[in-house]
Amino acid sequence: MDPDPSPSLTVNECIEQIAQKLNAAHLHFGHGAIDANSEALWIVSKQLDLSPAEALDYLEQVLSSDQYRNALAVTEQRIATRKPLAYILGEAWLMGVPFYCSEQSIVPRSWIAELIVDGSLEPWLPADGNVLDLCTGNGSLAVLLALSCPDIHVSACDISLPALSVAARNVDRHGLGSQIELLDGDLWEALPEPNEDNLFDLIICNPPYVNASSMNELPAEYRAEPDLALAGGDDGMDIIRRIIALAPDYLSERGALLLEIGNEFENFKKAFPQIPVIWMEVSAGDEQVLLIQAEDLR
Repeated sequence: MDPDPSPSLTVNECIEQIAQKLNAAHLHFGHGAIDANSEALWIVSKQLDLSPAEALDYLEQVLSSDQYRNALAVTEQRIATRKPLAYILGEAWLMGVPFYCSEQSIVPRSWIAELIVDGSLEPWLPADGNVLDLCTGNGSLAVLLALSCPDIHVSACDISLPALSVAARNVDRHGLGSQIELLDGDLWEALPEPNEDNLFDLIICNPPYVNASSMNELPAEYRAEPDLALAGGDDGMDIIRRIIALAPDYLSERGALLLEIGNEFENFKKAFPQIPVIWMEVSAGDEQVLLIQAEDLR
């Protein structure tokens, strides 16, 4: 029998080797990993059946031959395809929570997730409150809301049936079918006519907001995602205009609309100069996510 050609590497040594390969390939990151080192950690942790955070406690563990070879195979696939690692692994992590992931929806990521988990949204999340996740995509924000606030009801809608199928898997994965309702439709069209009994205390939305110029310059990793989940028109505000136009009809008296706008701060200010906005602090700064109170929308 031929000897096994795989070297005996620790988790940390394998991470370093893979990070070097990823860096040399000049990939783009941002789909759950900020750089080559964090993506290498993710690849290796998957072979250990651990989360990336958990794998940090096993850096000196020696990988088996199969684990090493599988990690290298994933690395080569990542380099060859330029697809987000989450699509290759079929899984992504957001705020330490795992989510099923496929090319049917955008990869789970949103600065809003930080605000959900750190409690910043509690003033707009009353006990037994109703929350809407517009443009839910993979359902990750709806799931984080439900996990963080077990006493609220979450409605989550999307225009994409393929994306909703991913969201359904994530709702089931976390056992939240009784707390999260998935709805199919184009923004407000997914919802029943608003009345005093079905208004929302909080509406959150990570909509398509990438402007046309930026869409044309996206690297391959982002082009692998559905255009429908990214493209926001010439100034990135096409969907946001439709959201803001009707949001007041669906909000309770003291409700609020929370929007992620990414790098479109200037375009948002130009499109909506008259609306008072509360800019929410996240790790990317205070120009990525905004909150508008219902009274300021009316």
